Amino acid sequence: MATYPLAETVQKHHSSWRDYLALCKLKVVVVMLLTLVVGMCLASPAPPSFSLLVLTNLGVGLAAAGAAAINHVLDREIDARMARTARRPLPQGRVSTLSAVIFATLLGVSGILVLAVSVNVLTALLTLFSLVGYAFIYTAFLKRATPQNIVIGGVAGAAPPLLGWTAVTGSVAPEGLLLMLIIFAWTPPHFWALCLARRVDYERSGIPMLPITHGDAYTRLQIVLYTLLTILTTALPYFSELSGLAYLIGVSLLNVRFLQWSWRVYRSSDSANAMKMFKFSILYIMSLFAILLVDHYWKIQL
Repeated sequence: MATYPLAETVQKHHSSWRDYLALCKLKVVVVMLLTLVVGMCLASPAPPSFSLLVLTNLGVGLAAAGAAAINHVLDREIDARMARTARRPLPQGRVSTLSAVIFATLLGVSGILVLAVSVNVLTALLTLFSLVGYAFIYTAFLKRATPQNIVIGGVAGAAPPLLGWTAVTGSVAPEGLLLMLIIFAWTPPHFWALCLARRVDYERSGIPMLPITHGDAYTRLQIVLYTLLTILTTALPYFSELSGLAYLIGVSLLNVRFLQWSWRVYRSSDSANAMKMFKFSILYIMSLFAILLVDHYWKIQL
């Protein structure tokens, strides 16, 4: 079995700005900000002001990047045992733990302050709760305590569209919660597909992910069931009149493909299929929110 050096045992290198940028998990943050923008746009018939759009994205983006950096700190020993993450800045010693903590704190505090001062206090508080939920409750506790970690911890990761809604309206509404529910339902099949594809890595890490504790067959079944739940959930914007026919047509096409991938993963033990589903699931959620946005400004009525 391959092993990877912990940060304490590798040769120290000078940190570069790229190392600190890697701590922010920018690809994940970009997807979050897309759903945030859609939440802002759907909250009102008129587009949000440019200044509100910029400040909300800045605040939530900084907070999300700070939470990601905290995740790097808390998972540094786990990351060192996994091939997928062993080359991250902390396991390789390119950034010290103290430097990463300071960096994460600056990002998180700056993001919350931007939201509290320039957007509204409710959005700042909800963002703070999400940051704490992901960085500490999920990463430090749930991730190591239960195979349902990604289900419970998914609440924090599903918050951005709700944050966009509250940034515009200053209140929590059922529509904002519905957008959050879509991401919450989508997260388990998305992440469990990655767990199946990288099963050996997660087994080496010691994290009680579902394929490790309950087996691959059970995990594949859960992927199908949560995919069906996601399909049902994604129909709600249309039936609640949050969206129109353009969304229903677009999301139906996406859901057919999503269900095909989940069934393919269920029927086959090939890890390549699981990885392909994982990659498609990212395109799926980005496309779904993009379709919501297009539908909001271009409604087709039956």
